Amino acid sequence: MAANFWCSSQWKLLDQEEVGHLSPADQEIGMTSEDAKIIKIHMTDYIKTLAQQVKVRQRVVATAIAYFRRVYTRKSFVEYDPCLVAPTCLYLASKAEESTVQAKLLIYYMKRTRAVPQEKCTYEVPDILHMEMKLLEALDFYLIIYHPYRSLLLLLQDAGITEMTKITWSLVNDLYRTDLILMYPPFMIALACIFVASAFQEKDTIAWFEELRVDMHVIKNITKEIFDFYENYSSLSSERLTAALRKLPQRT
Repeated sequence: MAANFWCSSQWKLLDQEEVGHLSPADQEIGMTSEDAKIIKIHMTDYIKTLAQQVKVRQRVVATAIAYFRRVYTRKSFVEYDPCLVAPTCLYLASKAEESTVQAKLLIYYMKRTRAVPQEKCTYEVPDILHMEMKLLEALDFYLIIYHPYRSLLLLLQDAGITEMTKITWSLVNDLYRTDLILMYPPFMIALACIFVASAFQEKDTIAWFEELRVDMHVIKNITKEIFDFYENYSSLSSERLTAALRKLPQRT
C-alpha cells in the first residue's frame, strides 16, 4: 500500500485529452464526447443514489466514483455497460474501504431505482461478481485512492477559515461529477475549492495563497473547470440525458 499520494499509482495524472478520449467503438455507435460526459455525470449520481440506500460512508462513494471515471479512460461504453459498472464500482469500493456491502443488497436497490433504463435493471449477483474481476484488471489492481477531503480540512485550519468547511466540502463533492479528480492532486483540488469559496464568501485569502507559493495558474485552471461545470452540467435536462442514454448498446 502506498504511504501517500505521490507514492501511489494515482500520481500519474491524466490530461484533458486522456480523460475526454472517446474510443472508436463508442464513436461507431454515434456517441460524442458530450454524450460520454453526460453519461458519466448521471452514473456518478447513480452511484450516490445507491450509496444512500445501502448506507455507506462518503469516502466509499468518492472511491467508487474515482474507479468509475478511471475505468472509462481505458474502456468503452460499448465494452463495459455503465449501468453495471457503476454499482460494481460501489461494491468494489466498499470492500477496498472496509465497509463491505453485499452484492445482493445492491441488486435489490438496482431493481428499485429509476436512475437507469428499465431494461438495464435485469442484472444479478453473478453479473456484479464477474464485472468486479474485469474492473480489477482495468484498474491494474490499484485500489487505494487519495481524496481532497483530508487536505481540505488541514488547509482550512491553516488559513484560519474553518467556518468555510461546509461550503468547500460541498464544492469538493460536486467536483466528483467531473474528471478533475483524475487530472489534479487532491491538495490542489482542495485549494481550488477554497479559492472559489473565498470569492463567493468575500474572504480575503490572497496573502495566504501567496505564502503557500502554490502555482496559481493551476488553481485558476481548476477554477475554470468548476465554473464550466456549474454553468453547463450541474443540472441535466431529461432530454439531454435521455438522448445520451439511448446511444448505449441494448443488453442482449
